[in-house]
Amino acid sequence: MPAYRCCTFVATTTFAQKKKTPKATATSSLAKLNNLSMELIKDNLYLFIENKGAKRDTILLKKYDIKGNPTDCKITAFTTKGTALHLISWAETAATESKERTENKTMQYNEIWNVKTKSKAFSNLQTTTKIKEIQYLDKLKNASQTVDKIRNEGLAFTLTKEGDVNLKNKTQENNLSYNASSNVYQNLKDLVKKK
Repeated sequence: MPAYRCCTFVATTTFAQKKKTPKATATSSLAKLNNLSMELIKDNLYLFIENKGAKRDTILLKKYDIKGNPTDCKITAFTTKGTALHLISWAETAATESKERTENKTMQYNEIWNVKTKSKAFSNLQTTTKIKEIQYLDKLKNASQTVDKIRNEGLAFTLTKEGDVNLKNKTQENNLSYNASSNVYQNLKDLVKKK
């Protein structure tokens, strides 16, 4: 009689539960400098301040009603009148187009913040619009010419080496200096009068 060998296979199944990792929000910095970063989250532009061992501080720079498109974002640190400040700048573009006219608008934002006190010391917006339009030379619109124009609104912003602000257009020029006691930029003429 043949001998039957009996083999028994024992299978054990073990279940291991993976540790859940928290979902990170998909954000990327538009600009970063030391512990500061600019980020666009849910159509709002923020400046974040990372603090050692503490919760990060948040400053809302701009709230967008429609999808925001900030570009050329920069954070620049400087010191003036013994106070550390940061220039936060960004640009936005918008275009409108019709059969006879095209407008490409660039808005340049420049804001100076005291991140220690989380307060804004200065803000400026300058808009440059490049316009291309067809102008008809007769009433029947048989002949036309294309005309290019540039329209500037607001004042051009410059930050000097000393931390002063220069605002300029074709007809006026303003020079502003930081007043540490009030934490705002004031016209240099007004500051000289007070002294």
